[in-house]
Amino acid sequence: MGGKATKVKTGRVNKGAGRPRKENVERFPCGKIKPFETEKDNISVAISARRRIHGFGRTVADETVKSPFAGYTLGRMFLDGLITAEQRQAGDDYAEAIARYHKTTGIPAPSPRAQSLFAVKGHEGEQTETFADRARKASNRMMALQGILLRCPDGPQVRSMVYNVTVMDYEHLRQMPPQQLLWLRRGLTALRGRGVGDGVIHPLC
Repeated sequence: MGGKATKVKTGRVNKGAGRPRKENVERFPCGKIKPFETEKDNISVAISARRRIHGFGRTVADETVKSPFAGYTLGRMFLDGLITAEQRQAGDDYAEAIARYHKTTGIPAPSPRAQSLFAVKGHEGEQTETFADRARKASNRMMALQGILLRCPDGPQVRSMVYNVTVMDYEHLRQMPPQQLLWLRRGLTALRGRGVGDGVIHPLC
Protein backbone atom coordinates (compact mmCIF):
# COMPACT_ATOMS: atom_id res chain seq x y z
CA MET A 1 0.00 0.00 0.00
CA GLY A 2 3.01 2.33 0.40
CA GLY A 3 3.92 4.87 -2.24
CA LYS A 4 7.11 5.31 -4.23
CA ALA A 5 9.09 6.57 -1.22
CA THR A 6 8.23 3.41 0.73
CA LYS A 7 9.39 1.17 -2.15
CA VAL A 8 12.68 3.04 -2.47
CA LYS A 9 13.26 2.73 1.27
CA THR A 10 12.52 -1.03 1.18
CA GLY A 11 14.94 -1.45 -1.71
CA ARG A 12 17.70 0.26 0.24
CA VAL A 13 17.07 -1.94 3.26
CA ASN A 14 17.17 -5.15 1.19
CA LYS A 15 20.18 -4.14 -0.90
CA GLY A 16 22.58 -6.12 1.28
CA ALA A 17 20.29 -9.16 1.59
CA GLY A 18 21.27 -12.58 0.26
CA ARG A 19 24.51 -14.52 0.30
CA PRO A 20 27.59 -12.28 0.14
CA ARG A 21 29.79 -12.52 -2.94
CA LYS A 22 32.49 -15.16 -2.53
CA GLU A 23 35.96 -13.68 -2.34
CA ASN A 24 39.39 -15.04 -3.32
CA VAL A 25 38.12 -17.45 -5.98
CA GLU A 26 39.00 -17.62 -9.66
CA ARG A 27 36.24 -16.54 -12.04
CA PHE A 28 35.57 -16.40 -15.75
CA PRO A 29 35.33 -12.91 -17.31
CA CYS A 30 31.54 -13.19 -17.05
CA GLY A 31 31.86 -13.53 -13.27
CA LYS A 32 31.02 -17.23 -13.01
CA ILE A 33 33.16 -19.18 -10.54
CA LYS A 34 35.49 -21.65 -12.26
CA PRO A 35 34.51 -25.34 -11.88
CA PHE A 36 37.51 -26.45 -9.83
CA GLU A 37 36.61 -23.87 -7.17
CA THR A 38 33.12 -25.34 -6.96
CA GLU A 39 34.64 -28.83 -6.78
CA LYS A 40 36.79 -27.77 -3.83
CA ASP A 41 33.66 -26.52 -2.06
CA ASN A 42 31.85 -29.80 -2.74
CA ILE A 43 34.77 -31.84 -1.41
CA SER A 44 34.91 -29.66 1.69
CA VAL A 45 31.21 -30.24 2.35
CA ALA A 46 31.60 -34.00 1.82
CA ILE A 47 34.56 -34.16 4.21
CA SER A 48 32.65 -32.23 6.87
CA ALA A 49 29.68 -34.58 6.48
CA ARG A 50 31.89 -37.66 6.83
CA ARG A 51 33.52 -36.23 9.92
CA ARG A 52 30.14 -35.49 11.47
CA ILE A 53 28.33 -38.71 10.53
CA HIS A 54 31.14 -41.23 10.99
CA GLY A 55 32.89 -39.65 13.94
CA PHE A 56 36.25 -38.77 12.41
CA GLY A 57 37.88 -36.36 14.83
CA ARG A 58 39.63 -33.15 13.85
CA THR A 59 42.96 -34.86 14.42
CA VAL A 60 42.24 -37.18 11.48
CA ALA A 61 43.76 -35.78 8.28
CA ASP A 62 41.53 -34.78 5.38
CA GLU A 63 43.32 -37.25 3.13
CA THR A 64 42.23 -40.07 5.44
CA VAL A 65 38.62 -38.87 5.48
CA LYS A 66 38.66 -38.62 1.66
CA SER A 67 39.94 -42.19 1.34
CA PRO A 68 37.67 -44.72 -0.41
CA PHE A 69 38.01 -46.83 2.73
CA ALA A 70 36.08 -44.18 4.68
CA GLY A 71 33.02 -44.96 2.58
CA TYR A 72 32.05 -48.28 4.19
CA THR A 73 32.15 -49.90 7.63
CA LEU A 74 34.97 -52.41 7.04
CA GLY A 75 37.12 -49.68 5.49
CA ARG A 76 36.49 -47.33 8.39
CA MET A 77 37.49 -50.08 10.82
CA PHE A 78 40.72 -50.41 8.86
CA LEU A 79 41.31 -46.66 9.11
CA ASP A 80 40.59 -46.91 12.85
CA GLY A 81 43.38 -49.49 13.15
CA LEU A 82 41.02 -52.28 14.27
CA ILE A 83 41.94 -54.64 11.41
CA THR A 84 44.95 -55.04 9.14
CA ALA A 85 45.15 -54.22 5.43
CA GLU A 86 45.24 -57.95 4.65
CA GLN A 87 42.10 -58.58 6.70
CA ARG A 88 40.33 -55.68 5.00
CA GLN A 89 41.23 -57.01 1.56
CA ALA A 90 39.98 -60.48 2.51
CA GLY A 91 36.70 -58.93 3.67
CA ASP A 92 36.38 -56.93 0.45
CA ASP A 93 36.88 -60.06 -1.66
CA TYR A 94 34.37 -61.98 0.48
CA ALA A 95 31.77 -59.25 -0.03
CA GLU A 96 32.48 -59.23 -3.77
CA ALA A 97 32.02 -63.01 -3.98
CA ILE A 98 28.68 -62.81 -2.16
CA ALA A 99 27.52 -59.95 -4.40
CA ARG A 100 28.50 -61.95 -7.49
CA TYR A 101 26.58 -64.94 -6.18
CA HIS A 102 23.40 -62.86 -5.86
CA LYS A 103 23.92 -61.28 -9.26
CA THR A 104 24.51 -64.49 -11.20
CA THR A 105 21.81 -66.56 -9.48
CA GLY A 106 19.16 -63.82 -9.56
CA ILE A 107 18.52 -64.11 -5.82
CA PRO A 108 17.70 -60.64 -4.40
CA ALA A 109 20.50 -58.93 -2.53
CA PRO A 110 20.04 -59.17 1.25
CA SER A 111 20.15 -55.44 1.99
CA PRO A 112 17.27 -53.10 1.04
CA ARG A 113 19.92 -50.45 0.37
CA ALA A 114 21.36 -52.61 -2.40
CA GLN A 115 18.24 -53.34 -4.40
CA SER A 116 15.00 -51.96 -5.79
CA LEU A 117 12.24 -53.43 -3.63
CA PHE A 118 9.72 -53.14 -6.49
CA ALA A 119 11.82 -54.59 -9.31
CA VAL A 120 11.20 -58.06 -10.70
CA LYS A 121 13.96 -60.45 -9.66
CA GLY A 122 15.26 -63.68 -11.13
CA HIS A 123 16.14 -64.72 -14.68
CA GLU A 124 14.27 -65.94 -17.74
CA GLY A 125 13.40 -69.63 -17.84
CA GLU A 126 15.86 -70.44 -20.63
CA GLN A 127 19.50 -69.86 -19.77
CA THR A 128 22.64 -70.56 -21.74
CA GLU A 129 25.06 -73.18 -20.50
CA THR A 130 27.70 -70.50 -19.97
CA PHE A 131 25.41 -68.47 -17.72
CA ALA A 132 24.34 -71.55 -15.78
CA ASP A 133 27.99 -72.52 -15.36
CA ARG A 134 28.84 -69.06 -13.98
CA ALA A 135 25.93 -69.29 -11.53
CA ARG A 136 27.04 -72.75 -10.41
CA LYS A 137 30.62 -71.58 -9.89
CA ALA A 138 29.45 -68.54 -7.92
CA SER A 139 27.27 -70.78 -5.72
CA ASN A 140 30.13 -73.20 -5.11
CA ARG A 141 32.44 -70.30 -4.33
CA MET A 142 29.98 -68.81 -1.84
CA MET A 143 29.49 -72.17 -0.07
CA ALA A 144 33.26 -72.71 0.11
CA LEU A 145 33.75 -69.32 1.76
CA GLN A 146 30.94 -70.00 4.23
CA GLY A 147 32.56 -73.34 5.03
CA ILE A 148 35.88 -71.62 5.80
CA LEU A 149 34.15 -69.36 8.32
CA LEU A 150 32.07 -72.14 9.89
CA ARG A 151 35.17 -74.25 10.52
CA CYS A 152 36.63 -71.51 12.73
CA PRO A 153 36.17 -71.76 16.52
CA ASP A 154 32.72 -70.27 17.26
CA GLY A 155 32.02 -70.73 13.56
CA PRO A 156 28.38 -69.51 13.43
CA GLN A 157 29.24 -66.33 15.31
CA VAL A 158 32.30 -65.77 13.12
CA ARG A 159 30.32 -66.21 9.91
CA SER A 160 27.54 -63.92 11.15
CA MET A 161 29.97 -61.20 12.21
CA VAL A 162 31.93 -61.25 8.94
CA TYR A 163 28.71 -61.21 6.93
CA ASN A 164 27.11 -58.37 8.89
CA VAL A 165 30.18 -56.15 8.60
CA THR A 166 31.31 -56.87 5.03
CA VAL A 167 28.00 -57.51 3.25
CA MET A 168 25.30 -55.82 5.31
CA ASP A 169 27.63 -52.92 6.19
CA TYR A 170 26.06 -52.28 9.59
CA GLU A 171 27.65 -49.05 10.85
CA HIS A 172 26.98 -49.70 14.54
CA LEU A 173 29.33 -52.70 14.42
CA ARG A 174 32.24 -50.30 14.06
CA GLN A 175 32.05 -49.94 17.85
CA MET A 176 31.60 -53.66 18.49
CA PRO A 177 32.76 -55.10 21.83
CA PRO A 178 36.07 -57.02 22.04
CA GLN A 179 34.51 -60.49 21.71
CA GLN A 180 32.74 -59.61 18.47
CA LEU A 181 35.89 -57.94 17.15
CA LEU A 182 37.75 -61.18 17.92
CA TRP A 183 35.22 -63.15 15.85
CA LEU A 184 35.54 -60.68 12.96
CA ARG A 185 39.33 -60.79 12.96
CA ARG A 186 39.28 -64.58 13.24
CA GLY A 187 37.02 -64.92 10.21
CA LEU A 188 38.96 -62.46 8.08
CA THR A 189 42.25 -64.12 9.02
CA ALA A 190 40.83 -67.54 8.11
CA LEU A 191 39.73 -66.22 4.72
CA ARG A 192 43.14 -64.67 4.24
CA GLY A 193 44.80 -67.94 5.19
CA ARG A 194 42.91 -69.68 2.39
CA GLY A 195 44.13 -67.18 -0.18
CA VAL A 196 41.16 -64.80 -0.18
CA GLY A 197 42.45 -61.28 -0.72
CA ASP A 198 45.88 -62.10 -2.11
CA GLY A 199 44.98 -63.13 -5.63
CA VAL A 200 45.49 -66.87 -5.08
CA ILE A 201 41.77 -67.60 -4.88
CA HIS A 202 39.96 -64.89 -6.79
CA PRO A 203 36.14 -64.60 -6.75
CA LEU A 204 34.95 -66.61 -9.73
CA CYS A 205 33.28 -64.93 -12.68
